[in-house]
Amino acid sequence: MNPEITSKTETMTESEKKKIDVNVADSGSLAPMSSKDGSGEQWQQIKDQVIDILSDLPDYLGSFFNQYQKPIVTIGLLVAVIVTMRVTLAVVDSINDIPLLAPTFELIGMGYSAWFIYRYLLQASSRQELWQEINSIKESLLGRKSS
Repeated sequence: MNPEITSKTETMTESEKKKIDVNVADSGSLAPMSSKDGSGEQWQQIKDQVIDILSDLPDYLGSFFNQYQKPIVTIGLLVAVIVTMRVTLAVVDSINDIPLLAPTFELIGMGYSAWFIYRYLLQASSRQELWQEINSIKESLLGRKSS
């Protein structure tokens, strides 16, 4: 055998034989927890501050809304438009996946476009009638006579 290997095994066995004696009877003690009323008073103060803030919260929110009403409404409308557009696109995409429904809608759209061109755009008198109808719709929506 190799003498280096035997010396290493001897040192390993010597280190394994060494044991550390631990005396568990002399364990350290932690600092005792004080049962003073100071900590209870601190929790009471924190609780009172939280209650004060929560009781004033409706006033804070009301003044915030009154101060920033237009931007809040604008942001709300933008979010509503974005959500509506996403839902509409999802519905149209799901309808488009149904076989024969998408080509049917395309044919209906082309037919209506052809009818609209024939009915309103080919003759000058029908174009004038269309313009009068558009003006009457604008008047009814805006409540005033358009120029």
